[in-house]
Amino acid sequence: MQRIVSKLFALGLFAVVNTAQALTIFTCEPEWASLSMELAPDAKVFSATHAYQDPHYIEARPSLISKLAKADIAICSGAGLESGWLPALQKRASNRDVIDGAKGMLYLSRFIETIEKHDTEFFSTEHVHPEGNPHFHLDPERVSKLARVISQRLQTIDPDSSQAYQQALEKWQANWQKSMQTWQQQAAELKGQPVVVQHTSFSYLINWSGMNAIADLEPEPGVPPTMTHAQSLVEETRSQQPIAILTNWYQNDRAAQWLSGKTDVKHLNLPATVDLKGEINTLQRLFDHLLSQLQAAR
Repeated sequence: MQRIVSKLFALGLFAVVNTAQALTIFTCEPEWASLSMELAPDAKVFSATHAYQDPHYIEARPSLISKLAKADIAICSGAGLESGWLPALQKRASNRDVIDGAKGMLYLSRFIETIEKHDTEFFSTEHVHPEGNPHFHLDPERVSKLARVISQRLQTIDPDSSQAYQQALEKWQANWQKSMQTWQQQAAELKGQPVVVQHTSFSYLINWSGMNAIADLEPEPGVPPTMTHAQSLVEETRSQQPIAILTNWYQNDRAAQWLSGKTDVKHLNLPATVDLKGEINTLQRLFDHLLSQLQAAR
């Protein structure tokens, strides 16, 4: 009996030690939370935003401050996407592990080439990013590269678990490359197809698939659609017959619906990121959904 109790105690102690050693990962966007869950299955992962929120505008709530204060690593898109709220969180959290320049603060935009770089002097909106479009999670090739970046940083911070992180990365990459074959076939069918967009949320997906964004419902990046601007797009939309007018879940889509009604072009309201609490809760499922919806609109 004493031997059994000793074994149970040892197992319990082992479990406590393992739990204590598990990383706590704070992510700014749900796409990186979803990816982190696959690359670090034992970690505690939290996302500061969700699929129905505009990640540009987040309140530095006490609950977010508490999460960042306890984090071993913070993973964010960067390129100015979180500049309106992350610095305030970092200051209040007082966690040296996740301040700028620390090993635990990972801005993914620094590891890939971004598109749509703009000079802010020409615009009066926070949505314009001199460092480029921050929505690069919608390019599957960039995601593949960034998965390696995240895994390498996890191994740097938690070297004792390097082998586990490497194995998780290899498993994820094998599944991702298999999915890529299907996505590339779908993209080939979409190549050259015109679409109307609202903001630059889907720019990377459009570029990767070879589609053509013929018009933007925003007069300038980040400026809400106006009726005057929407009216100016009617003739162009009718003449070029795009396969769809694209908006994402957190946008006001009234202008898109109005333009759709005037031109008989289908309006597609699509998720711009994963929905951690829904069915589209991984990046694989997100690409499956987006490409199948675009194919069906043809």
